[in-house]
Order: sequence, then C-alpha cells, then structure tokens
Amino acid sequence: MDFVQTPAMSGDALTQAWADYVFSDKVDPRIPAVVVDGWRRCKEAGIDPATGGRGSAIDGATFQSIIAENQLLIEVAQPIMGSIYDALSQSRFSLALTDSIGYILKSIGTKDAIRANESCNFVEGTLWSNTSVGTNAVSVALDSDVAIQMIGAEHYCVSHHQGMCSAVPIHNPEGEIVGCLNLSSNDTLPHPHSLGLVIAAAQGIEGKLALRRTGEMMRAALESKKDSIFFLSRDYYPIWANKAACQMLQMEPEELCTKDFRKFCPTLEWSDSLWADKGWNSFNDLRLLIGDKVLRCSAVIYPLIDLGVPVLNVSLSQQKYLIESVNKISGNRAFYTFDDILTQDDSMKRVLMQAQKYARYDGNVLIEGECGTGKELLAQAIHNASSRAGGPFVTVDCASIQHEFREYDLFGYEPDAFPGMSREGNPGRFELANHGTIFLDNITAIPQEFQMQLLRIVESHRVTRVGGKEEIPLDIRIIVSTNHNIKQDVESRQFSSELFYRLNIFYLKIPPLRERRGDIAYCADYFVKRLNALYPNSPHLCSQEFLDGLERYEWPGNTRELQNSLERAFISSPEMTLSAESLRVAFAAGIESPVEQELRQGGSEAGVIRMVLTASDGDVEEAAKRLKMSRATLYRRLKKYNISPRTVRYN
Repeated sequence: MDFVQTPAMSGDALTQAWADYVFSDKVDPRIPAVVVDGWRRCKEAGIDPATGGRGSAIDGATFQSIIAENQLLIEVAQPIMGSIYDALSQSRFSLALTDSIGYILKSIGTKDAIRANESCNFVEGTLWSNTSVGTNAVSVALDSDVAIQMIGAEHYCVSHHQGMCSAVPIHNPEGEIVGCLNLSSNDTLPHPHSLGLVIAAAQGIEGKLALRRTGEMMRAALESKKDSIFFLSRDYYPIWANKAACQMLQMEPEELCTKDFRKFCPTLEWSDSLWADKGWNSFNDLRLLIGDKVLRCSAVIYPLIDLGVPVLNVSLSQQKYLIESVNKISGNRAFYTFDDILTQDDSMKRVLMQAQKYARYDGNVLIEGECGTGKELLAQAIHNASSRAGGPFVTVDCASIQHEFREYDLFGYEPDAFPGMSREGNPGRFELANHGTIFLDNITAIPQEFQMQLLRIVESHRVTRVGGKEEIPLDIRIIVSTNHNIKQDVESRQFSSELFYRLNIFYLKIPPLRERRGDIAYCADYFVKRLNALYPNSPHLCSQEFLDGLERYEWPGNTRELQNSLERAFISSPEMTLSAESLRVAFAAGIESPVEQELRQGGSEAGVIRMVLTASDGDVEEAAKRLKMSRATLYRRLKKYNISPRTVRYN
C-alpha cells in the first residue's frame, strides 16, 4: 500500500492550484496524481464544485442489507475505533468506517464534529464516492488503494475546503479492499501523526480479520474431523470440544464443560508429565467410560504452549477409525469383482449366478474348489457385490499361521498380555474385519483344539483378546474355503460338525478347469492379451495347435497353472506365434534351476522370476526354493525388476 503525502504548499497556494484546474484545466505538479485523477473524473461526471459535496442517502432496507454484508468488518473495527475515540476525545474530530464502495457503515466523534458532518451529510447510510460527493480522502483511498491525507482545497467541492481527512483502505486476508477508515477534523493544517494513527488502526483491523479467518478455518477443520478433540484447562475441565467429541460423550457443550475429564479416563495417569513440552504422548488402547459403556480409543495428548494460558489438547480416535487406518495401510480390501472372473462354461456361470444371489445376504459362505480355481477371487467378488463393499476384506491363510501365534493373530491381545508382546496391545484379524468380511482360506488346516474357539466366535460374533476379559462385538461376514471335500473331514471327525454347519449356510463348489474345457482357450486368450499389454515390444499370438494342446492337458493346478504356463511359454518363445514347440516349454520341468533353464532357452531373468513367483502364489520363500537362490538374493532381484509379490497372486 502506498502513502500520499500532503503537498508542501500554503492554503492560498493550494486554493489557487485548485482554481487553476477547475476553471482552466491547469495542473499544478505539486498536487498528487491520485488527487488530480479524482478531479478529472469529477469534471467528467459534471459535479458542480460550488454546490456539490453532500452525501447521498439510501433507503433503510438497502442500508440494513449493506450492514449485514459487512457485519464481520464492523464487529472487528468497532473496538479499535472506540480506542481511538478514547484517545482523541478532547479533539474536534470524527471517525468513520465505510464499505468497499464508500457507504458509511459506522461513525463516531465529538459533538462539534458530528454537527459539522451532518451539515454535509457525512453520516451513516450515505455514499462518499468520487462521483457522488467529489474527490475526498475516502474516495481516493478506495479508488487508488493508497493511504492519504487531504487538506482543504485538495477536496473537489468547496463545502469540504474547511477540513482535513486521513483515510486508509482496509484489506481482507486475500488482499482485497473491504472498507476504509477515515479520520476527519476541521483543521486545515497537515497532521502527519493523524494519518499514522489511522494507518495503525487499519492494520490492526486487518490483523484481526486475518485472525478471525484463521480461527474460523481452524474451527471448521477441527469440527470436520472424525477424531474427538478436547481442550482441557489446568484442572482438566473441557474449555472447548468439537462436535465429534460431544457426540462421543453424548453431551451438549454446556454440560461437558462442567465435567472433570479424568473421570472419563480413570486408567490414564493424569500427571504433570502430560503438561511438559516434550512432544506428543500417545496411547493406543485407552478405555473411555461413558455411563455403563466402554469405548476403546487411541489418544494423542500434548500441551498447547502458545495460547497464553495452560491448555491440554486431547485427541481421541475410536478403535473403529484406528482399525480403518490400519486396514488402509495393510491393504485389507477386495480388488476383484464378478466381472474379473473369466468363464464361458455353463456350470461355472451357474456358480457365479448363485454367488451373486448369496452376496445380497449376510450368511456365512463355504467355497470348495481345488488349488488354483480362484476361491479368493470369488470371495472378493462376493464381498464387493454385498452391502459390505465399503468395509475391509481380511484374508487369513489358516495353513500358514504358526501354532504359537494363532490366537494373537486372529483374536488380538491386550497390552502387556504376555512377556515379549507389544506393550500397546494389538487388534486381531477378526477385529480388523469389523464391518466387513473375513476370508478364512484353507479352513480345514485349523487344528481340532482351535476349532471350538473359532466356533464360539462364529456363533456369538464376539471376540475376546488374549489377556483380556471384555468381549468385543463383531459385525462381520465369514467366508471360508477348502481345497477338498470337507464333508469327509467331518465324517472322519477331523473337522467339527458344529463348526461345519455354522459355516456352511451358503455352499459354492468351483468346478476344476479340466471339467470346463471351453474355458481353457478362452482364459488362454485373455492371459496372452494381458501379457501383450505388459510386453508390447514382443507380442505373441496363439496358434490353433497350441490351443489344442492346452485343451488336451488335465491342468491339475487349474487356472493358476494355466496362467503360469502361458507366461513361461510367452517369455521363452522366440517366435511371434505360440506353436507346438511352445507347448514343450510351457509344460517343461527340468532339473536345472528355472532361471538357468529359461536363460539358456533365450528367456529373461525377470520373466522367469515373475513366472516362478506366480506359480508360488506370491510366496517369496517358496519361490526362492524353486529358483535355487537365497531369499535375500530374490528380494534384490524383485527390487531390481520392480516386481511385487502381491501383483502375481491369483487365488
């Protein structure tokens, strides 16, 4: 913002300069350019300098609407204007606040100054723009975005020649002019300190506007958060809480402020250490008592040291929101839908139609199918077609969970439950699946002694963490799978009949690929097209003899084996067309390491690693064994070729 100084000339000289312009268009170079520009526009508008200069009033309804639009400006400016009035109450002056156009919003001053203002209608509700009352300090400040002091004949109209005005534009945080502050008196001598006073006041108003804007933005941000946020006084009474906090405690803000917050969290040690400026204190498994209910929360507590008074910030996140974050990080979600399942076979289509019907209901599902038939793919599709699609999808391979950690992994554990475990506790897979679906793959691998524990969870939809006593309610759907006839295990009493009947509400059996001969060529064509998209520089086509050979094979590993074999043939074949020779490569299983074999036949190391990793269903340890290299070496190769084990899983 620029400053316009009052010209160093006597009153008579200033009056002469004004007359020279008004009557002869002669411009005195000592007159500020912004003032001359205002004079020029007054002439063009036809303002009579002898009779003009009275503010034009607007009707009451219009003025009230203008007041409403500028309410924040008025609220912020009034205390500052009051302070100036108190400081200058012995002087004959008035102080006016305008909007961005020039309408006077508020005016205060001494009795003599107010009477003088009334004589020219310089009162609330009048417009003081350049073209309505002639060039004046308010109009110049608003039109030119300058701080200016105008004396006597610098004003265009004669009725204003007996006074001095200091005006400064007011800006919002975005730098836009929202108003003007003007100090007027009947003095015709320059007073630089008057302009300085108004500048300081205007800057104070701008600072408060910025602070209010920041406060509103911070409040909006805090109110929009899922977390419950409390500001506590030194005696632990809430002085402010966001909407989420009030909803969590089921209290209105007025009632909440009368409660000792420590009573909601009696297990937390409310010591002076929380007030020490040593960063954040975090608690991952805090119990919050609300009447006869207990909520599990994570908490972050830290002091706010820059507010002038001691304030303790407490941010609580309910366990369900914490679990949502864990699921996002760990990737516990379903990617596949029914559109991703490839088939032209009528029997498989009937399975999919039945699965789509089951997806509309919430009963447990048992999927039976050989290895590689796509049981997890079907489970994900059911989840994504259900009302739980927005929730987590947690996969548990029952065959791979170590016996000693099975309970901790599935059920979770409380803080310090056992030596060597995390001091903060941890939710189990069932908790992570809350409001979603848990998929128990290879369900028959669960030992008999553990089946009864699982039965209780399936029946009650409640889980108790290891080392805990509280039952945690679960809102989950359970989908299980097996790669053989589970009824035989039930008949031989290897698998609990009670658990079987609880899980087998909806039954789906995926036919093996050898019983769906029409799908072999159909899936092969799809896989080759996908490989062509991944490796556009070496596209391949399938010859009829190649497809015929695929259809003659029994495919004990089903769709997964077909996918792996096609990738092996694709990478190894030097010809564009996959032929009978490519079949030999596809079904080859030599005694050399796979990498050695493929490299000898012209394949790439990256291609064979991807092939073997796919055949191992993304299991790095298993793939390393097949490749005859250490896990560390394989991980270096995966990083080198930018291969992710997760992207090669099919089942």
